[in-house]
Amino acid sequence: MAIAALTITTLAYAQTFPSRPVKIIVPYPPGGITDIVGRTIAEGLSQELGQPVVVDNRVGASGVIGAVAAARANPDGYTLFVGTSTTNGTNPSTQQSLQYDPAKDFEPVALLAASPFMMIVNDKVPARTVSEFVKYAKGRPDKVFYGTPGAGGSIHLSTELFSLEAGIEMVHVPYKGSSPALTDLLGGSLQVMLDNMPSAVSLMQAGKVRALAVTGKARSPLAPDVPTLKEAGYPNFDSESWLALYAPADTPEAVINTLNAAVNKSLKRPSLLEVFNKVGLVTYGGTPGELASYQAAEIEKWAKVVKAINYEAK
Repeated sequence: MAIAALTITTLAYAQTFPSRPVKIIVPYPPGGITDIVGRTIAEGLSQELGQPVVVDNRVGASGVIGAVAAARANPDGYTLFVGTSTTNGTNPSTQQSLQYDPAKDFEPVALLAASPFMMIVNDKVPARTVSEFVKYAKGRPDKVFYGTPGAGGSIHLSTELFSLEAGIEMVHVPYKGSSPALTDLLGGSLQVMLDNMPSAVSLMQAGKVRALAVTGKARSPLAPDVPTLKEAGYPNFDSESWLALYAPADTPEAVINTLNAAVNKSLKRPSLLEVFNKVGLVTYGGTPGELASYQAAEIEKWAKVVKAINYEAK
């Protein structure tokens, strides 16, 4: 009888959900890709669910502050979280005493979108293809420098994954953000970088850098002439900056299903696709189970890379 009563209550709750505004926690500042995705999906969900959906930027500690706030929220579907390849992919391996567990503290809703990184070199590097760059780097062990927006993030680990796959040794130079790293790349202090698509494409089109490859499953519509690393001879290489929607653990399954259906409908809206395409995002969607499997594979992949490079969690 107790189980039957709980089932009836859950179904009744799901049928009335949502009856008030929904909040999406975005763990990064306004204006960035994560914020753009959060606000765009919030607009779509608002139209699908018939309630206001607002964004709450909780910034700091590589997304940890926002993730913890979301994980500790009431599991009723009214607080959601835009998790990323950092918060729900690399942080478990690169952060000491992480205050949340992506697998235990969140209910997956749906994978939203992903964008590859672009491998770019300055004009002083003679390589015009990935194979030429690998040959160039092998002839200069520990004399090829690459920059990242910070140690332990997706770009850092993706570059190290490429180094492992290619059998080359490069020197990591971490910066506080992409802008100073790109400045040094253009100035010649760095030879190579992985960068997010919008800024890398702008520099490529301006003739300031040379693009060698993109890191994702397929070529980017922002740079259709640039091959993937798979095409360049690394069939097992796949690294993207991805974003997904989550709810706190123990959110009722019926509510998760309602949210999932609304997300998948939102991801088909022409207005959303236009925004995502402009910033180089590939739209995904899918089931909560598919997101759970994808996240598990990402956590495992980056844990292996962290171990292989002897990265010390901070």
